[in-house]
Amino acid sequence: MKERPILFSALMVRALLDGSKTQTRRVVKPQPSFFGSMTNPNTPFKTLDAGLHCQITCPYGQPGDQLWVRETWCHQWDDFTGYQEEKFFYRASTPDVQHVDGAERSPWKPSIHMPRAASRITLEITGVRVERLQHISEADARAEGARNLDVASGRETLDPYSRQGSCVAHYKNIWQEINGHDSWEANPWVWVIEFKRVTP
Repeated sequence: MKERPILFSALMVRALLDGSKTQTRRVVKPQPSFFGSMTNPNTPFKTLDAGLHCQITCPYGQPGDQLWVRETWCHQWDDFTGYQEEKFFYRASTPDVQHVDGAERSPWKPSIHMPRAASRITLEITGVRVERLQHISEADARAEGARNLDVASGRETLDPYSRQGSCVAHYKNIWQEINGHDSWEANPWVWVIEFKRVTP
């Protein structure tokens, strides 16, 4: 079993914490040229040169491996001792916290700088596959932590062709917010990583 870090936004961290997120999609880099192997027809390959190809492996791991979540975080600050390394705050859970037990927190730190010791969520990979981003189903969009945008107004999912109001529409918004306005239309091949949470 291998363990690797993975970054999540505050919105997705909250979905992990409430148990509604059990999948994540990440762009395959480099994008595959073709698929297929003697053992698995869905194995992605990149053509390097005439007659020379290399298999693209998932950088996040395989089933049985674990991912520790990096998120926006900070230390508690103590005027007498400085940073309290064992006391952490997480923006996804406490975005407005300034003081705890009379001590101030340090400034928020980007998720990329989170050390392993500060991580509070560990995930075990249960499945890995490759598909086009826009092939996501309603059930998979829900497993990504997306919600039907019309539920709050009491309406059901609208036009199935436009997917307006659906979980897929919400996931499209989430994807574009993270990856850029044109990222959905690019419809890249993505790793679909399924997982279960192993840290309470």
